[in-house]
Amino acid sequence: MKTILVTALLMASMMACNSKTGQENTAANADFTKTVDDYYEERLKLFPLEATFQGDNRYNDQLPNSNSQAYLDQTKAFYTTYLDKLKTFDRASLPEQDQISYDILKRELELQLEQFKFHLEYVPFSQFDGLTLTFGQLGSGASAQPFNTVKDYDDWLKRISAFAVWGDSALVNFRKGIDAGITWPKSLVLKMIPQMTDLVVSDPTQSLFYGPINKLPKDFSEADKNRLTAAYQKAIREEIVPTYRKLGDFLQNEYLPKARTTSGIDAVAQGPALYNYLVRTWTTTDKTPEEIYQTGLKEVARIRAEMEKVKTQVGFTGTLDQFFTHLKTDPKFYPYQQPKEVLAAFNAILTRIEPNLKTMFTKTPKSRFEIRQTEKFREASASAEYNPASADGSRPGVFYVPIPDARKFNVTSGMESLFLHEAIPGHHYQFSLQQEDTSLPKFRRFAWYGAYGEGWALYCESLGKELGLYTDPYQYMGALNDEMHRAIRLVVDVALHTKHMTREEAIRYMMANEPIAEEGAVAEIERYMAIPGQALSYKIGALKIRELRTKYEQQLGDRFSLAAFHDEFLKDGCMPLDILERKMDAWATRQGN
Repeated sequence: MKTILVTALLMASMMACNSKTGQENTAANADFTKTVDDYYEERLKLFPLEATFQGDNRYNDQLPNSNSQAYLDQTKAFYTTYLDKLKTFDRASLPEQDQISYDILKRELELQLEQFKFHLEYVPFSQFDGLTLTFGQLGSGASAQPFNTVKDYDDWLKRISAFAVWGDSALVNFRKGIDAGITWPKSLVLKMIPQMTDLVVSDPTQSLFYGPINKLPKDFSEADKNRLTAAYQKAIREEIVPTYRKLGDFLQNEYLPKARTTSGIDAVAQGPALYNYLVRTWTTTDKTPEEIYQTGLKEVARIRAEMEKVKTQVGFTGTLDQFFTHLKTDPKFYPYQQPKEVLAAFNAILTRIEPNLKTMFTKTPKSRFEIRQTEKFREASASAEYNPASADGSRPGVFYVPIPDARKFNVTSGMESLFLHEAIPGHHYQFSLQQEDTSLPKFRRFAWYGAYGEGWALYCESLGKELGLYTDPYQYMGALNDEMHRAIRLVVDVALHTKHMTREEAIRYMMANEPIAEEGAVAEIERYMAIPGQALSYKIGALKIRELRTKYEQQLGDRFSLAAFHDEFLKDGCMPLDILERKMDAWATRQGN
């Protein structure tokens, strides 16, 4: 009896302790959820353009001066505060999904804080990226900035009022960069100058920024129409045009003579350390530039060997370079007359893969999907692209195909691989499933990591044969061209920024290994010069996904399900590759039990 009584008392005590511990864990988990939610909400206030692009219209009138020291200090304090908050949680005691959130956020905050020592604000925009370009997209009335209500129009006017201040501080920072030895290469500056001067107009009605006035909703009152028309003309004439003119004049007269003649970032102050940082940021791995370079060389050699096989298969007797020319010039590869024929060919690809998709995925998006021709006003310079569906499903995911002239649309350009990458099961599945998962914290629902997202899309290109595509050797050649393009990036990006490869040498290397026109190669190489490391993410991500798939196929044998693998990969949204691998390893362990 005494033993039973003591045991009962001990059990009661343990239950009380467990209850208390459970309550403490629940409270801790709730605090963690609040912390990551608060992080997301506060971050949108610091980066209101991100909110606009996500369809969150609360900050559509705001444009912070991201070049100012005050803004930089505020941003640094924000990241520091949340990293300190994050460290108060015991990661081991959090549920599995919260552990993933913890790991993603910790990595993100630490990387963001590390960037400040490199003074990236000294190059506030380039020919490829920056507010000068984004501002034109938003202000045209054909992008994420909405122009449906009078408030929408007034919101944009408030953003315009902040643009001149941003422009002035950009000049201050460019000058600081000159003094610190951090400048853009001259070849990039030469592309930046016309981007500024092309937006300088004497007649406001001819400005890109007059687009919203040309589309004034009919239900606006006459008073509002007149007021807004006058306000937009005034803003274009007195704020937008003078800012772009000032930026263009500065770049031409003051910055260009002091821009560097080197191609790689290793030539600037702290350049080698900065490149290592950017490689870690973009690839979400700890791979060294040299490892990536060697991987690139091996992949280029492997894919060239595959290309040689296709050349032999179709009976072409010339060199591979001559085969590239043949693919670009033979009239039989240009069968289309009308844009609708090109769109029909892409729709036919979807029809062909649908039966096999059902065996490779059990979870598919609810969001609608459409294939559209890129709008006329931007298709001349646009690439094929995917625009995600809205989170609420009101706007479909759209695969845009630029067709300026259907008669010049080449069927060997990799139509099948392009569809798998940009549309289904590539970006449409990945973006939509992530946004539709309301159980994810918002900072993960709307997160983007190129090594994951672009890696997934490139991996999807490799599924062509399993999906019933690439039966035409020329379409398979197109897929190899696309894969080669990403492999070349591993070589030239690293060589530009660590091995003193020149812009011209990189262009020649690209043209020697894929059927690309010189104009296209120039644009690509200059892109890598402007955003070092970004181009590495595609191939590094795809190789990791394929590595994981092969590992689990061998580990699980008959228990391996490709559909289950794909579903698990997409289930928890975009994340760094090292965190992804831990998650997938845990999945594989569960599958094997």
